[in-house]
Amino acid sequence: MDIRQLRYFVTVADEGQITRAAKKLNMAQPPLSHQLKLIEEQLGTTLFFRNSRSVELTEAGWLLYQRAVSILHQMDDTVIEVKETGDGIRGQLSIGTARTCAVIYLPERIETFRNNYPLVTFRVLDGHPFQVLKFLEERLVELAIVRFVSDLHLDYESRTLQVEPYVLFIPSKWEWDPSKVSICMKDLEDIPLVMIVRENKYGKYNAFHDICIKQGIKTNVVCESHDSAIIFSFVAAGLGATVMPRSTLSIHQVDVNQLDVKIIEIEDCPLSNKTSLIWDKKRPLSKIAQRFIELF
Repeated sequence: MDIRQLRYFVTVADEGQITRAAKKLNMAQPPLSHQLKLIEEQLGTTLFFRNSRSVELTEAGWLLYQRAVSILHQMDDTVIEVKETGDGIRGQLSIGTARTCAVIYLPERIETFRNNYPLVTFRVLDGHPFQVLKFLEERLVELAIVRFVSDLHLDYESRTLQVEPYVLFIPSKWEWDPSKVSICMKDLEDIPLVMIVRENKYGKYNAFHDICIKQGIKTNVVCESHDSAIIFSFVAAGLGATVMPRSTLSIHQVDVNQLDVKIIEIEDCPLSNKTSLIWDKKRPLSKIAQRFIELF
């Protein structure tokens, strides 16, 4: 059994169907089926349960799949290291990030890096924080920039980029005492809110709303959205206020006055938002990634 056969086997397992796997591998179905049969003959065991439309791993197949994925990852990492040793720094760096983090942290650093290493290109995948973590777990990216509430545990190597408070953004058109530059959490019960919500495998979540529930604060949420730009447009229109990390506004690349929004501090908010550059501690970093980390 060789590396080529292992790639065939993993692709079939991932696709769950020989026809789809053959298409992905740019080969005909009969030769692929023949290679799978050869692997099973070499190992003396059945690796797949087969039916007319799909295949499913047996217990032995699942064990081989885990080992094969690890071997293929090591092979890919080795190829990258050897190429970099022979040719210097060239290739592509894939980064996962939320849109707000990309706007704040990537443009100038990528430009600086490209000036020093013109043979390097970049690929940026954006998504919500838990999507970005999935990119990293599936090795679609080598580095990721994520924002989470500061007490969330992440089992990755990391570099803290920023820790910032949550603040209240209110419409400028509201009649608000200009001397009142901060409020307490309990005051939020009297304020209509438009809230950003995210989704993970457990459903919808909003860290600030969860804290309010724990503290017995009854929030008046009049609208929810997944998109911060939509939320800020609602705030500017006077629909309600919102609570988010202070730097969230940076994605709009305009100042608070231009958006008709004011910032009010929340004195007793226990949340802070932590932005981190993270990478898989079990995966050797390419030279490109190592050099890029040095820019932070």
